[in-house]
Amino acid sequence: MTPSAQPDLVLHAPRAVLPPDPATCSADSDTAISATGEQAVTVTVVGGVITGVGPLDRSVRGSGAGKVVELGADVVLLPGLVDTHVHVNEPGRTEWEGFATATRAAAAGGVTTIVDMPLNSLPPTLDPESLAVKRAAAAGQCAVDVAFWGGAVPANLGRLTLLLDAGVMGVKCFLPDSGVEEFPALSTEQLEQAAAELAAADGLLLVHAEDPAVLAAAPAPAGRSYARFLASRPAQAEDTAIETALAVARRTGVRLHLVHLSSATALPALAAARADGVRVTVETCPHYLVLEAEQVPDGATAAKCCPPVRGAANREALWAGLADRIIDQVVSDHSPSTPDLKALDTGDFGAAWGGISSVQLGLPLLWTEARRRGHGLADVVRWMSAAPAALVGLDTKGGIRVGAAADLVAFAPDADLVVDPVRLHHRNPVSPYTGARLTGVMRSTWLAGTLVGTSGTGGRLLARGEA
Repeated sequence: MTPSAQPDLVLHAPRAVLPPDPATCSADSDTAISATGEQAVTVTVVGGVITGVGPLDRSVRGSGAGKVVELGADVVLLPGLVDTHVHVNEPGRTEWEGFATATRAAAAGGVTTIVDMPLNSLPPTLDPESLAVKRAAAAGQCAVDVAFWGGAVPANLGRLTLLLDAGVMGVKCFLPDSGVEEFPALSTEQLEQAAAELAAADGLLLVHAEDPAVLAAAPAPAGRSYARFLASRPAQAEDTAIETALAVARRTGVRLHLVHLSSATALPALAAARADGVRVTVETCPHYLVLEAEQVPDGATAAKCCPPVRGAANREALWAGLADRIIDQVVSDHSPSTPDLKALDTGDFGAAWGGISSVQLGLPLLWTEARRRGHGLADVVRWMSAAPAALVGLDTKGGIRVGAAADLVAFAPDADLVVDPVRLHHRNPVSPYTGARLTGVMRSTWLAGTLVGTSGTGGRLLARGEA
């Protein structure tokens, strides 16, 4: 056990997932890594920071007001998840979602840090002033830590570094229509301009990659047919736009992050680009790894998202991309709206808002499918905690280690969960997973060493450069 003065929280964990660092392990039988990659440890916390990680030693106690928590053998201690793709929509469209409800849902799902997307709020986060408005809206409401993305649109090109200086973690743009008029898309030439500006500041450029010309040539979505909706957002649109973004990254040297990858046919181009030295990272989402087009009923608009859920073979290829480390991380793309915008009454895919709300369900969704394919919780932690934290430079997040924030989750990996909308904490509990039986239940979530309840407001507002 690393020495620590007067811990105010002590966790005795018979099972915990630690970073894959030999320094955290020993030959002692209590700390030998099991076949699942889990270890038995005692974790001490002082002032919200992990001060000790060592062999399970129940003689270690808190002093004074320190709290000792004995975790049962049925749970595994994980680092808090980091979800870098959450649409909170406040201010302006708070009836869709809000900081209070989104962060309560995150905490219930073991997510201790979210990064808010710049669009769907009014105003969108396009300059330091609008960022200040959003931070003011979030202040005092958040159950977990919150950081922010900025946006790149034609009108603010040349001023993107002002957003970085104001504290956004990076800048996101759309190549297709974003779906909201306040956040127009960039042309290829404008994408290159944005990339060059951000590259000069070593900023991160996020791209929603679907080619507008390919989408325009596809049949329009209309009616209840999921097959017709799927045909309206072909994989070719994603693949073409990804090639465009990769070419821009090659020319400019920008750090490129591709959001919500759904097309597995793009994986070879991504692997080749990375081998060539292009600085590109890739995320996918639980809905692309769990759902399959063949099983989406006609009229089931709760499952509409853009890009869309594709077929079962594509889903398995995405899992292979994760295993091969072409895809780096899994994040929710929590994109809620009011129920009427989902056109649940008509089931019209052409009219429905495209977005799936899953910030509360991401861990059990991913774990249910990951364990079927032979992946362990260490893989899930890498995809949902360590890699997203690294993407946004949150060095004290993403792992259980000395010096890290005491953002921790007690997760019961063998417990069953039936998705019930009544138990979902986001504002509008519409879900394509209603009634699904999943594996894995959150027992407790700690943020900076403090147990988070459904009414917590202790989350911090983070800025670029803050560990």
